[in-house]
Amino acid sequence: MGYQEHHEAPVDEGRRPRRRRRPVRTAAAVVGIFALLGVIALAGFAFYLQNTAERNIVHEDLLSKDNAVITISPQLTGGERPSGDDGEEQDDAEGGDGEPAEDEEPIVIVGEDGQEVEVQEGTTHTATTPERATEAGEALNFLIIGSDSRDLSVERGRSDVIVLMHINDQRDRVDLIHFPRDTFVPIPGTGGSSKINAAYAYGGAPLLVQTLQQQVNVPIDHVVIVNFESFKAMTDAIGGVDVNVTQAGGGFSTGVQHMNGEQGLRFVRERYSLSQGDISRGERQMQFIKGIITKALSRETLTNPGRIAGFVDAATTNLTVDEDLRVGDMRDLGFSMRNVRGGDIHFWSGPWCGIADHPVAGSIILKADAQMARLAEALRSDSMSGYVDNVSPRSGFGGGC
Repeated sequence: MGYQEHHEAPVDEGRRPRRRRRPVRTAAAVVGIFALLGVIALAGFAFYLQNTAERNIVHEDLLSKDNAVITISPQLTGGERPSGDDGEEQDDAEGGDGEPAEDEEPIVIVGEDGQEVEVQEGTTHTATTPERATEAGEALNFLIIGSDSRDLSVERGRSDVIVLMHINDQRDRVDLIHFPRDTFVPIPGTGGSSKINAAYAYGGAPLLVQTLQQQVNVPIDHVVIVNFESFKAMTDAIGGVDVNVTQAGGGFSTGVQHMNGEQGLRFVRERYSLSQGDISRGERQMQFIKGIITKALSRETLTNPGRIAGFVDAATTNLTVDEDLRVGDMRDLGFSMRNVRGGDIHFWSGPWCGIADHPVAGSIILKADAQMARLAEALRSDSMSGYVDNVSPRSGFGGGC
């Protein structure tokens, strides 16, 4: 949080008449009292913020530690989509041409023979965790799951946003890697492969952790699930955010655009008018997240207690985290990263090389295996500063992989 330093000029008592010592001491005492009151006020405010976070945050068993047993319990529908103010479903729930949304496609597991695999309810998978490399030091990996579901407590559905956040050992760099939800990968415990967000539908966050860990070969330390409505509330709590729009579409032109919460939701949900569909939407989501982080870390926010309080309340409402992630840990991590600014936050896409129309799974994104291995090594060795992705297409839908 913001802080102020108080510097007192040294007093050269040798140059002051003796009769003025008492008033100076009295003034110093008054200043000391006000300084003490300031410290107490700041401490009380910090206590208030921590209490707010502890009251709002829900803790659940979201991680999959070694030898933990994950039960496969498929939720085979995409779940109810949120409605707009007019009661109609959001544009994202149905394409402009009236075709069913991607979320309405059946969630299927595909075997090595290309045929659908029937996964029995109650099938189990024993969790494993990649070994942490010594050179990674105390680098941390967070799995951030964003959902458009109305109520995560009753509806798991599919994960709309899958982001791996890597915080380096020095706490001066953050890398956010967005994995497109249609990325076709093996789903542990099912005997086959599917779109990566199917892992969440079949086994919740623990199975998604297992699925992603197989791709990046690093342990995921913590899991955070956030509802899209929280992004809206966070944005409004800090007076809106500036977002660098790199691709026009959905009513937004290129350039820096100031967005309130409602505009932000429309911005991150749009995909049909964008050149690379869900890939482009992932880029938009990262641009919007960067806008929130940059504004939250700005002097304008950090020196405004009311905004800080509103932001913390909005950020922690509808927030679910793993049982090992305590509010005190979040506070300490935030303090250790107090010098991080927008330029220290870097965005990537999970490496991909093309899009295919699978006869069983539907439209899928093909991952670039060799580039995924490079990403895994950069994460494993905490060397993301040297990572380069010249493989994932910057335009179009790629070719053969």
